[in-house]
Amino acid sequence: MSDNIFNNCENLEIKIEQGIIWVYFKLTSGKSLTTLTEKSLSDLKDFLTKLTPIQKDYKGLIFSSHVEGCFLAGMDIDVIASLNSLSVAQEGTEAGQKIFNMIDDLTIPTMAMVDGVCLGGGLELSLACKKIVASDSSKTRLGLPEVMLGVLPGFGGTYRMPKKIGLINSLDLLLTGKHLDAKKALKLGLIDGICPRERFSIYAEKFLFAKKEKTMLENLKIFASENLLVQKLALQKAKEKVFKQTKGFYPAPLRILEHLEKSIGRNRREWLASESLSFAELSQTIQSKSLLNVFHLTDAVKKDKKQNEVVKIQRSAVLGAGTMGGGIAWLMADHNQNPIMKDIAKTSLELGLKQASQNFKSALKRRKISEDVYAKKMFSITPTLDFTEFKSVQLVVEAIVEDMSVKKKVLADLESKVLEDCIITSNTSSLSIGEMSTSLQHSERFAGLHFFNPVNRMPLIEIITHPKTSPKTIASLYQWCLQVKKTPIVVKDGPGFLVNRILATYLNEASYMLMEGVSISHIEQTALEFGMPMGPFRLMDEVGLDVSGKVAKILHDGLGERFRPAPLSELLLGKGWLGKKNGKGFYLYGNGSSNGGSKDQNTLNPELQSLLTNQTKKMTAQDTLNRMMLPMINEASYILQEGIVANAEVVDTGMIYGIGFPPFRGGLLWYADRVGHHRLKEWFETLSKDVDQTRFKMSDYLTNIISKQSRFYP
Repeated sequence: MSDNIFNNCENLEIKIEQGIIWVYFKLTSGKSLTTLTEKSLSDLKDFLTKLTPIQKDYKGLIFSSHVEGCFLAGMDIDVIASLNSLSVAQEGTEAGQKIFNMIDDLTIPTMAMVDGVCLGGGLELSLACKKIVASDSSKTRLGLPEVMLGVLPGFGGTYRMPKKIGLINSLDLLLTGKHLDAKKALKLGLIDGICPRERFSIYAEKFLFAKKEKTMLENLKIFASENLLVQKLALQKAKEKVFKQTKGFYPAPLRILEHLEKSIGRNRREWLASESLSFAELSQTIQSKSLLNVFHLTDAVKKDKKQNEVVKIQRSAVLGAGTMGGGIAWLMADHNQNPIMKDIAKTSLELGLKQASQNFKSALKRRKISEDVYAKKMFSITPTLDFTEFKSVQLVVEAIVEDMSVKKKVLADLESKVLEDCIITSNTSSLSIGEMSTSLQHSERFAGLHFFNPVNRMPLIEIITHPKTSPKTIASLYQWCLQVKKTPIVVKDGPGFLVNRILATYLNEASYMLMEGVSISHIEQTALEFGMPMGPFRLMDEVGLDVSGKVAKILHDGLGERFRPAPLSELLLGKGWLGKKNGKGFYLYGNGSSNGGSKDQNTLNPELQSLLTNQTKKMTAQDTLNRMMLPMINEASYILQEGIVANAEVVDTGMIYGIGFPPFRGGLLWYADRVGHHRLKEWFETLSKDVDQTRFKMSDYLTNIISKQSRFYP
């Protein structure tokens, strides 16, 4: 049989070596990763149609990729986003299922040889093969992350993964979208072997034709896990866990469980029909559309390479230890930057090292790192009381007390202690980066790096620029943030920058409502039911009432009357209540807990009522939500009006990764577009009349959008 029957095409390269067909996926045009597209699926279908009737002429079939570090990153996200109706989505998944069924139904040995990323449709294709072998590369990751987009695997993943590793093992992967490295995948039975990418061609036949007999113990485990009663119990437990973690905000995990429960014991045709319908219905939900927007936001951050020449940051330092300095030193050490941590007090250095150690021990406890790695990373931090080694660093993060005069003095001194191309930054949540820059002779290499606390958990970093910050400095800091696995956004200098400026309106309006007589429990519950990670008063306690008060004053001084703080903050501070840090704020803390927390942190401060009006004001959940959300939307529009950030996408990235704005809402301004600007106008006009004309006066930017029937997003 002539091999010319298999013509190479745009997306596939087909080779025959010693009777084995190798199908290589090519890099998708315009993409940085190999993905499945409508065209590549069509090419694959054409190839399989030709192969099926003559398959006995060949020894076997192997799928691989020409792109090092990427087998298949799944279905092209633009294809998923284009599914604009139930029928289109269902037809698309059914077409993909039929193609993967063709692989499944081949009688010759089939294998996927995976190097790097193998996610979504890439893993579904691999599961349709009789074997999967993965490279030992640190980039190798296997998983079905569709749930993160608000859908479920639609090309047979929910059917074939349980067949491969059992239903119970599959639940964790299907419901969380987590990725496995090669070692974990092998241990779970998801793959059948590991070898270096460089030896794929050498070991291909060995893996392809090897016969693997399951041990008696493996057979017993399979028998036990496939017991119908065990599966039903596992599904019920999973449902309880999903409700606890998602609070019902995300329909995809629940629909996955419903689909699996319905499909157990059914044949492939029935199982895949249920999968296709489930995918189609989920793809049309507002949650899925919103999560797709979050994916685009995140992807845009990674793709924004800031192509300017950059300073290659190999070693970094933090000036100022303590809790925040220790967190930043941990971040640097965790990414192999051998950081220097300097302070003027030994006790502060000890506190910084303690913070770094706690962060590493948390990873150690979760088995993310070994004891050896923990020791190595901790020893890589150099605590010091002087500037001896500062000539060896390319980045310094100043993280001392929030006092402008002190910062300017320290920065001026620091400039003479580092090399000329060293980037100097300040970690500040509220002070002007522009004013700080006046203390430096070479202010072009200076910017703000606003970390969010705790550093080991909060993914966002605001890169704060001033008029003289050079493009090279911005580009270098952007790349450094990506290097340490953080999400950077570039923000111009201004009171509160981006996140704190918008957040302050949410906290301030909640305080005004509380003083008007709306119950604290109602306000908190409304925020939680919207999807916020915590209510406004709990958040103020966590941040510290003194910190919130200081930021509120800076914003009021800088931005005027719409930021006039509710008197409540001053009243609480007058009582000496600082929130969680000293055990008393809106709630009570510190009932014997070793870390200062309370075993029951839902206990309201009983003395709070004495500061509030005695009347009880009733307010609907929607009205309460409007009071908190509308000022945030309005302030975001002011920020766009002033050019503080480039676009609505940057605003939403900051809100999602900076304060945990609910991802299933798609972002603050994405949510505003979904609500509809005419409804927003009606609400603003009502609140301006009934509550406060200044705080609820729409910006010119927002007024213009509404008058033109436009949107925040293009």
